[in-house]
Amino acid sequence: MLVNMNEVLRPAKKNKYAVGLFNAVNLELARGIINAAECSRSPVIMGTAEVLLPYGPLEEVSYYLIPMAKKASVPVVVHLDHGLTYETCIKALDLGFSSVMYDCSTDSYEENVRKVKEMADIAHSRGATIEGELGHVGDNEGSAEGNSHLDDPSKYFTDPKLAKDFVEKTGVDALAIAVGNAHGAYKLPPKLDFERIRTIANTVDVPLVLHGGSGLTDDDFKKAIQEGISKVNIFTDINVAAVEAEFKKFHSMDKGLIDLIPAAVEAVKLETLNKMKLFSSDGKADLGKTFAGIDNIDLITKIVAEEVAKHLKK
Repeated sequence: MLVNMNEVLRPAKKNKYAVGLFNAVNLELARGIINAAECSRSPVIMGTAEVLLPYGPLEEVSYYLIPMAKKASVPVVVHLDHGLTYETCIKALDLGFSSVMYDCSTDSYEENVRKVKEMADIAHSRGATIEGELGHVGDNEGSAEGNSHLDDPSKYFTDPKLAKDFVEKTGVDALAIAVGNAHGAYKLPPKLDFERIRTIANTVDVPLVLHGGSGLTDDDFKKAIQEGISKVNIFTDINVAAVEAEFKKFHSMDKGLIDLIPAAVEAVKLETLNKMKLFSSDGKADLGKTFAGIDNIDLITKIVAEEVAKHLKK
């Protein structure tokens, strides 16, 4: 079912697990992601980013992402990641994306607030959700997800003091933060500022997003989620997994494209499954719709406890 981010991230924030965003620039990636979500009964966020549009134009990507999300038996958010321009974000909303990220993190604080608030008003009027970024997440060399290589990333870490102001003024539904993370494959082990994550999570009332998840250790993920991360963005890991599967399975050039497709889909599925289990989103597919129209926190907590108990008995 096609849903927006609130329907999957609010339960995640409340119950200390995270939902993965997996970019799907072609049908094989999308099939692997959806298969993993349905197999593990996990909510999922899938989509694309503006820097990935040369590999899969936005309109063409929408032709399969949105119908697949609507048909899925689990909640699926179709999200534009790192929308860099007003026009791209509006086009995504026009095409039926249920969520957008308007990345104005390289602008001044005042411009970031102004532009993101404007987009938030538009997205909300259409029943869609919006993610903003405060601070700036840089990119490792060779990253397909961005092109801003920062000499000293710590200068661009999210300021906890500004986070609350930013969220209140813009009306964002989720906040991407910079805490030592970066897009692409890490050459050296990253050092996440877990204390900063915890401080921000205790300051704002919206779910926090960790970009640049590929390459972090399992312990990094678990601790980041425990400290307050509710959404983790993954692309490099599933992108590489698909290629590695094809090379491992086929050692000659006597195969055609149709021989490669099943291997790529299965590899993406397995890697996505690993992440869903690591993020503890498996078995949580029905929590979001369970909360529809419920404002009583005690009732929500009771429902969650009952759903988790059912899952544990299986």
